[in-house]
Amino acid sequence: MAMANGKNQIQVIARAATIMRALENQASGLSLGQIAQRVGLARSTVQRIVAALEAEKFVIAASPNGRVRLGPTIQRLAMSVGADFVSAARPFLVKLSQELNETVDLATIRNDHLVFVDQVIGPQRLRTVSAVGEAFPLHCTANGKAYLAALPDDEVARLIGKSYEQRTPNTLTRLKDLIKDLDVARKSGVALDREEHTLGICAAGIVMTDFVGNHVAISVPVPVQRFAVQQARIARSLLAAKRALAEQLGARCD
Repeated sequence: MAMANGKNQIQVIARAATIMRALENQASGLSLGQIAQRVGLARSTVQRIVAALEAEKFVIAASPNGRVRLGPTIQRLAMSVGADFVSAARPFLVKLSQELNETVDLATIRNDHLVFVDQVIGPQRLRTVSAVGEAFPLHCTANGKAYLAALPDDEVARLIGKSYEQRTPNTLTRLKDLIKDLDVARKSGVALDREEHTLGICAAGIVMTDFVGNHVAISVPVPVQRFAVQQARIARSLLAAKRALAEQLGARCD
């Protein structure tokens, strides 16, 4: 009997999670009937679970006619979890750095630039180091281009325009050329900086979203002397780290 009750409790939790996912991005809310149709449950079952969620403010009324939407408890928990993503991701960055013997950076996207929020410095004597808190452009960095590759072409143009500052002779300064490079990144899942931001430094980067949907990017900067030999390995390791983060931390790869 105890085992049966345990299974029922787990089922209720799973159903509650399904209902809350159905309410994601529904600012005007959904009716009980709409929720029932989307999650494939009886309306009476949805009504009981929604009532329990309302009691804890996980959902709240969205209109006088019975629609509900996600409530303040969800927002409060999401803010708490989102703020802790850096510390939660750090073990994965450390493992990646140890595997590659290279520096690994974590950055967040802030409008038309990115900001480094964490870094694990590699053991090599010849290595690359950027200051945490430092801002970088999107068009000529591996982590920045990884983010741009996740956007439609027209959104890239709206965000950063159609011509860009030339940081080195290798910098892509026109939208047409940048889009071609982004198309390659979209197919491989990994964006590259080939001495486009700083001469002597190449990098590979990936992008994903954290617990609350904010874009974060992981990159591995490498002195050009080592990059050609290491490029394929770095790309594989970055993609593996991305999958591990998504699986273990509930982040998303898209």
